[in-house]
Amino acid sequence: MANEDHFRKLERMYLSAPINAFFAPTMRIGEGSAEVDVTVRRDFFHAAHAVHGALYFKMLDDAAFFAANSLVDDVFVLTVSFNLYLTRPITDGEMKAMGRVVHHSRRLILAEAELVDGQGHQLGRGSGSFMPSKIRLSPQVGYK
Repeated sequence: MANEDHFRKLERMYLSAPINAFFAPTMRIGEGSAEVDVTVRRDFFHAAHAVHGALYFKMLDDAAFFAANSLVDDVFVLTVSFNLYLTRPITDGEMKAMGRVVHHSRRLILAEAELVDGQGHQLGRGSGSFMPSKIRLSPQVGYK
């Protein structure tokens, strides 16, 4: 059964992270899923005038991570490993990462994410493994 209060607290925790002041993302979390949206800006570009892969990684990892943490309501999960593929450059518009859990056991969660532009063209894909940590979900980590 979905835990809407848990999902909203995770969304607030995500937005409270200092790095997100720079990227200005939005996040929506559901049961085993998460979406992250970012509007492209020139200050995200590498020298060849397209969005740097660091933002691709961040968005894919964030979507997969929060899809995983949506299924764990007592502790922060940790990214153990993450693989990504950069499939298309982007220079303007919107970027959306959509994550979903594909496997969940007591100690291991596997999640995938896809990154698309505003027209739905794939920009990248990623998959990661996540494990529950000992860090409690609490107001100290922005979970409120």
